[in-house]
Amino acid sequence: MLLSELNQIVKARVIASAAELFHIALDDIASEVPPRTELGDLAFPIAFELTRRIKQATGEKLNPRQIAESLALNLHGAPGVGRVEVAGAGYLNVYFDRPSFLADFANNTDAELPPAPDAPKRMVEHTSINPNKAAHIGHVRNSVLGDTFARILRATGEHVEVQNYIDNTGVQVADVVVGFIHLKHKTLKEIKALNDALAPASSFDYYCWDLYAQVGLWYRDGDVNGAVNPDKDKIRRETIHLIEAGANETAELADYVATRNVECILRTMERLGIRYDLLPRESEILRLKFWQHAFEQMQAKGVIRLETVGKNAGCWVMPLDLHASTDEHDADKILVRSNNTVTYTGKDIAYQLWKLGQLDLDFYYQPFLQYPDGQQTWVTTDAPQTIAHPKFGGGATVYNVIDTRQSYPQKIVKLGVAAIAPAAGEAASVHLAYEMVALSPAAAAQLGFQLSEEDRSRTFVEMSGRKGLGVKADDLINQLEASALSEIEARHPDLSDSEKQTTATTLAVGALRYFLLKFTRNSVIIFDFKEALAFEGETGTYCQNAALRINSIFRKMGDAARASANEITTKAMSEPALRESFAVVLNDKDNEDIWQLVTLAGRLEEVLRVAVHTAEPAQVAKYVFQLAKAFNLFYHHHRIIQETDAAKQAVLVAAAEIAGRQLTKTLQILGIAVPERM
Repeated sequence: MLLSELNQIVKARVIASAAELFHIALDDIASEVPPRTELGDLAFPIAFELTRRIKQATGEKLNPRQIAESLALNLHGAPGVGRVEVAGAGYLNVYFDRPSFLADFANNTDAELPPAPDAPKRMVEHTSINPNKAAHIGHVRNSVLGDTFARILRATGEHVEVQNYIDNTGVQVADVVVGFIHLKHKTLKEIKALNDALAPASSFDYYCWDLYAQVGLWYRDGDVNGAVNPDKDKIRRETIHLIEAGANETAELADYVATRNVECILRTMERLGIRYDLLPRESEILRLKFWQHAFEQMQAKGVIRLETVGKNAGCWVMPLDLHASTDEHDADKILVRSNNTVTYTGKDIAYQLWKLGQLDLDFYYQPFLQYPDGQQTWVTTDAPQTIAHPKFGGGATVYNVIDTRQSYPQKIVKLGVAAIAPAAGEAASVHLAYEMVALSPAAAAQLGFQLSEEDRSRTFVEMSGRKGLGVKADDLINQLEASALSEIEARHPDLSDSEKQTTATTLAVGALRYFLLKFTRNSVIIFDFKEALAFEGETGTYCQNAALRINSIFRKMGDAARASANEITTKAMSEPALRESFAVVLNDKDNEDIWQLVTLAGRLEEVLRVAVHTAEPAQVAKYVFQLAKAFNLFYHHHRIIQETDAAKQAVLVAAAEIAGRQLTKTLQILGIAVPERM
């Protein structure tokens, strides 16, 4: 029986007792988890509510403590309940039947079931990197947040679709195209040859990273802080127009550049265990007339209007009074500019309508990438296809992982979609906002940044892609792997090179993912290598080490001794004397840490539900750290292998197995593997 199930059983019994004893019908009641297990496993302040309700119904005033005592008597003997106590002025404290719960939990493998075929779809859009250059550390935070939230949704039984939106017609791609054509003077054939020549020493996305910075200087005539040269800005605008129009040499070149960068970005994300179901591309949103269809719906429903006077004359806008009027926020409300170009907000509304199944249009699809295990990533296309494909889109809820700077445009998208499709409503669109990632001065220096004395004195170093000041995701992962490998070589020089590298990769990925997840989404992250890879403290390495320690204990214990202990746990439920021995161990005040570990391990399901409700993966990261700490406390207090009392050893084995199973499962949800050794 899961802890959440036991909580519901006890709560239902309390509600039934209130109806039976006091004739008060309650739909639901509040419950609390006491701060320490010595105070109970579940507490109900129901007596205070019943005092008020009884007085309203009958005029009789009963003492809350008397009510609680009556309820306590009615709870004795309830399934899963060991004892009930009344505390303070009338708190009802319930203590679970510890031997029964331990045995139940130890034998419950809690296999993850696939969602029901008719389960509503939850769609998570994340990464969505402009395909003009390599991914950087800020993109990694977006991707890790989105990937982990999708994993959390799946772990709660949801049907999840993961999308990575590809803006392959935007200004950033146009800038790199301008660089290839006007700075490097290369044709498409020459760019393809360049791509072949770069591998394996470098990669196409790295080349584009440098080219993007060069173009930024070229636009400003060499002054990074200067204004854009009007003649060069005209070249940029003409290039954007050609890319959006399609069916020309510039558009063909842009498609190759964007596609190669997407391939590089997906390879980077695969290093972190991040994959996607679908890559929707902006080019298809334009060419399949998604925007025009959405625009017609908006006009028909009167949710947009054509401005005829003022600074927005000639623009189609959404007249929403959401914010004090400023040039910045007024621009977010413009969906079509006076020159008839569609803004990002307008295109986002059309795309969001499709994601929610509210557009009556669809893309065509073709395979893009197949991973070694057979998983397929698809991409949209505007050319009809005959190949069978999964059903994409039509989500009941869409979670968009986009940084906090886009909060206001995301609000416009949410309200625009709700106005066009009231059946979906505002609740169907959720913005998973997050703050930026910066570097500690030490991390910046380790990655090769040339820091001034002023930079070294600062708390963190900011980055700028336009200026070429940034940390490529692959460089960051490589540096983490190198640091982890150095530690592994010092600890385990006897390992083969492949084993050392595999372990270093597992530690590096765990360190990076955990570091980016342990902070709440609204926190600015200052990344530091030493802190991320530390074996002590709130790190992924610490949590991995706790799970590894459990595996090591059982490896040393041997299969036969472990099986014998498990057999005793199974028998404890049917043999009274053995059950009593279990109760003695579990109820001993000196062994309270055993029960604390078991109940904490049982709260994973509850933590996942809270993480979904708050859209906050940090809840799960904090939980796995607490569980790792609880196990390490347990480990230092008890010696499983050396324990001579068979009943106590069986209890310790069961508790360690439960903790190991939940630690490993939670780390997997966070996208973190447990290495063979540390």
